[in-house]
Amino acid sequence: MDIKDYFASEPNTPEVLSKILVETDQLGFTMGSDVVTGSLLRALVASKPGGRFLEIGTGTGIATSWLLQGMDQDSILITLEKEDKFASIARKYLGNDPRVTFHLVDAGTWLEQNQHEEFDLIFADSWPGKYSHLNEALSILKLGGIYVIDDMLPQPNWPEGHEASVRWLLNELASRSDLVIAKLACSTGLVLATKVTQ
Repeated sequence: MDIKDYFASEPNTPEVLSKILVETDQLGFTMGSDVVTGSLLRALVASKPGGRFLEIGTGTGIATSWLLQGMDQDSILITLEKEDKFASIARKYLGNDPRVTFHLVDAGTWLEQNQHEEFDLIFADSWPGKYSHLNEALSILKLGGIYVIDDMLPQPNWPEGHEASVRWLLNELASRSDLVIAKLACSTGLVLATKVTQ
């Protein structure tokens, strides 16, 4: 196998992913995470047995399925989405898994109201938790926890002026003394940040 083909292939995808993708395409939803992001999330949560994980922006459940595939049976996932037409697909295919709890809610409001929570990994894939409510999200990340974001490289669906928001976010994360960050120029542009001080 060619090395490029090796890195492009991912035979061990979540069992329900193909069904989720079909309904996602039918809905016209184009903001789902790709295979690279999904497999990275799977590996990261697998490193934290019995972990508590937060997904901000369920979408149709694409990344949710990868997170669940990597989690052990003692881990839990809370996932937030305000659009029921998207979240209903995720609940349809993943709702029977007792490890996941779906919240149909504005993520910013949820973050404001749940500052008592603690998580080992937060995947922030919506406006709240990234461009708004960043401090609220990072405050509930445990020491040693990992904050993951994508879509940091220019995308066709970026609204006009969005690059300035991305630059602000990257600079904000890099300037924080409580985080150690890694910028990965793969997929849609990934950033991982590990919390090193409270």
